[in-house]
Amino acid sequence: MRILHTSDWHLGRSFHREGMLEHQASYVDHLIAVVESEQVDLVVVAGDVYDRALPHVDAVRLADEALARLAASRARVVITSGNHDSAQRLGFSSRLIDAAGVFIRTDASAIGTPVLLEDRHGPVAVHGLPYLDPDAVREPWGLSARSHEAALTEAMRRVRADLATRSSATRSVVLAHAFVAGGPDQVRPSDSERDISVGGVSMVPTSVFDGVSYTALGHLHGRHTLTDTVRYSGSPLAYSFSEATQVKGSWLVELGADGLESAEFVPAPVPRPLARLRGTLAELLADPAHVPHEGSWVQATLTDDVRPLQAMEQLRRRFPHTLVLSFEPASGDRSEVPLARTQGRSDHRIALDFVGDMRGTGATEEESALLQQAVDACCEDPDFDVLVPASPDRGA
Repeated sequence: MRILHTSDWHLGRSFHREGMLEHQASYVDHLIAVVESEQVDLVVVAGDVYDRALPHVDAVRLADEALARLAASRARVVITSGNHDSAQRLGFSSRLIDAAGVFIRTDASAIGTPVLLEDRHGPVAVHGLPYLDPDAVREPWGLSARSHEAALTEAMRRVRADLATRSSATRSVVLAHAFVAGGPDQVRPSDSERDISVGGVSMVPTSVFDGVSYTALGHLHGRHTLTDTVRYSGSPLAYSFSEATQVKGSWLVELGADGLESAEFVPAPVPRPLARLRGTLAELLADPAHVPHEGSWVQATLTDDVRPLQAMEQLRRRFPHTLVLSFEPASGDRSEVPLARTQGRSDHRIALDFVGDMRGTGATEEESALLQQAVDACCEDPDFDVLVPASPDRGA
């Protein structure tokens, strides 16, 4: 059986206010093409189909199109809900959709009932575990601890109880959406993942999934091989600049008679690469080494001692897709607001000092005049440029 493992589509998500739906649609095209070219028998989506519990109608339309195309393909499909999804909404009409060969699993009470498939070696039991909120399952499941490890341990107990009733030739596939750590690959969360910790603890050991032929994980947006049989596919697109160096895609997994035989990573198309650039404004605008990044989404960090005027406008003349701009002057950190020196000083003078401290150079005459106007607008007496309390009869 050939399995394509993907997760964390986050349909409807934007990237620093840039719409991603067109790029997500291109990924669906890629997914369908891989199913046909690689003769995939089963596609598994390990959670976070949508980016929010109430997805935009365009995201729902794309999901509907994706599932209809997968249902018409050669592959069966098993999908679970993630922490970004609404389990109730994603799971709507799932019993009807099962008939089309698309199995959506969002109900924790149904854990232990697999999707049963067959290949030439015999049966394959696919157990889709939806995202398990420890607070939601602790009481009905009688958990002794409030943690993701406790919730998934109980879920896997139910999975193993089912597998114990089946023939020894049955291979098993588990989908789970959680923060799992362990093995040779050091897990590094990215900036685009929502924290799912409970009481500061979110980590689940790989040992929870011992004995499973293949565990398809979702939640982390970078691909990770925790053990040969426990892997994250990562998100199909980058959703933060912390993912700039990650290769996105899915795992093509081959199950043989005795379990996992191979796993090959299939890269996904890159709609627009990401670049994190650092240097003075003059360096970034002139350095020929940055030519490959002129079409990239750019995060720029300027190291000028004096903060350049209209820096974003200047950067976008060369890098039109610059999305994030920050300043870290080489002469020292100005990210913290300096302590105000106020005694015996006018508010206008304090504002001018603030500009100088934060930018590295004083305000221009035009800026000084604008600051004076702002101070005057806040004062009771425009001829006396120090803020004074409002009169009691006029209110605050």
